Amino acid sequence: MKRILLLVGCLVAMSSFAQQQLGQRPRVKSPVVNADGTVTFNFYDPSAQRVSVSGDFEEIRNNRLDMTKQDNGVWTVTTSALNPELYSYSISVDGQRFVDPANSYVNRDISTLSNIFIVSKSADDKGHLYSVNNVPHGMLSRVWYDSPTLGQQRRMTVYLPAAYDGKKRFPVMYLLHGHGGDETAWGDLGRASQIMDNLIAEGKCVPMIVVMPNGNPTCNAAPGWWHEGMYTPDGNAFNQRGAKATMEESFMDIVNFVDSHYMTIKKRSGRAVTGLSMGGGHTFGISRLYPDTFDYYGLQSAATSMAMGGALGGRGNNQPDAKYDEQMKRLFDSKPKLFWIAIGKEDFLMQQNTNLRKYLDEKGYTYEYYENDGGHIWRNWRIYLTMFAQKIFK
Repeated sequence: MKRILLLVGCLVAMSSFAQQQLGQRPRVKSPVVNADGTVTFNFYDPSAQRVSVSGDFEEIRNNRLDMTKQDNGVWTVTTSALNPELYSYSISVDGQRFVDPANSYVNRDISTLSNIFIVSKSADDKGHLYSVNNVPHGMLSRVWYDSPTLGQQRRMTVYLPAAYDGKKRFPVMYLLHGHGGDETAWGDLGRASQIMDNLIAEGKCVPMIVVMPNGNPTCNAAPGWWHEGMYTPDGNAFNQRGAKATMEESFMDIVNFVDSHYMTIKKRSGRAVTGLSMGGGHTFGISRLYPDTFDYYGLQSAATSMAMGGALGGRGNNQPDAKYDEQMKRLFDSKPKLFWIAIGKEDFLMQQNTNLRKYLDEKGYTYEYYENDGGHIWRNWRIYLTMFAQKIFK
């Protein structure tokens, strides 16, 4: 009996000590978006020697923002006023990178985890557009489909607008990710459902279905969501296996599934396709393979040399060949309603896009072009999605 009482006494003492320690630890909130647009980061680690914040803020870009240690062991720093936007960041503690333990909002980009936060100052800015607002919400689903061309069951993400009731038919935008991405990329990093919900609610774009497939023909789905298990994504997973066909060659498997399972407008005027980087290359290849299937094409920071799994003209030197010329002539003779190219001034794929535009100009093919600041970044691709969605199905 004495032993039991002694044990109970020890447990009570330990519990009291733990509660006392918990009470002594400062409650840290991070990040704090202040009314003036500045953002304060806080991180608790009394034993750390150096703590900093790295992120895609205008004021630091690839550099770090050093934090200052307070007497209570909390490190803190406040940025200058940030423009309305969705931002990513991480914490560095004595040279080791961490996600912010006080911020539960985390995104994965290939294998890198980063925290996110949004700055918004009005209902007209990008921060508001990327936020979940009190508007009718569409439904976002992960869907498996059969691809006879690739001999696989594959996964994609499908957005159905709030007005979708299974009776009325809707147009479809096919939205393709870049190298290292998967069917979750546009939903998580691109804020596709928030953008579409808000644009539709504001009457700025037509209600539409958005299909976000996995563009890696050697991978069935995002890491951890198919039979290969929880491997470490690196952007090149299973490429050594090869594939039965390219993404472009298998693309009609996706279109056929969507048309047979959803209330779609099953004709060219009801279909658009756009993608970023590798997905822009896929879009370019799709435009040449299926010129009568889609009426709207959007190349975002497009890796045009990746179209149909190879170089621009099939000869490895980015020069057009006879087959390429024939495909391009057939495409533009079909008179698509929109062939849109968008890229940032500092994008490393600018030369490929310049080459394509030069070719289009020489041939007299009609296209629209948009160029803005920045490089090969999600901040630009969210802008391009916003713009493209407002151009189509009008």
